[in-house]
Amino acid sequence: MCGSAAPAPAAVAPPFLAPYFAAKAAMDALAVSYAAEVLPFGIDTAIVVPGAFTTGTNHFANAGTPADIDRAEAYDQRHRPLMDDLGKRLAALTPSDADATEVAEAVARLVAMKHGTRPLRTHIDPSRDGSEVVSAVADRLRADFFRRIGLDSLLTAGSSL
Repeated sequence: MCGSAAPAPAAVAPPFLAPYFAAKAAMDALAVSYAAEVLPFGIDTAIVVPGAFTTGTNHFANAGTPADIDRAEAYDQRHRPLMDDLGKRLAALTPSDADATEVAEAVARLVAMKHGTRPLRTHIDPSRDGSEVVSAVADRLRADFFRRIGLDSLLTAGSSL
């Protein structure tokens, strides 16, 4: 089983965190592409899509900090009032009982599943940011595209919605 812990793109990416969300989207695209490429070799791909688990972490502390000091100061002067509480506002969307061990439990369930039956994606998102809907639409479009170009044999379990 090939795995990815990189979340799919959020349905709504908040401003000021572009590098963070761009990296999430890139890792998801890479994992989806590899899923098709390795399937003929008997390798399952299971992408685990954890939402934001902010309790006990410093989740967004360094996600949007530029390295250029002068530009960072100008940026801060303009945007700091908007950014100051962004982490707290995002964390407020996550239920207080959200437990990151749910992600580990999902990974364990996927590993225990019979070869060829694992879903391409498993979402564990306590804040319900909509990424599950975005992934479903993207997966449906990809499956349709693969069928139209004759590559439907490269669709993984659960990817041909």
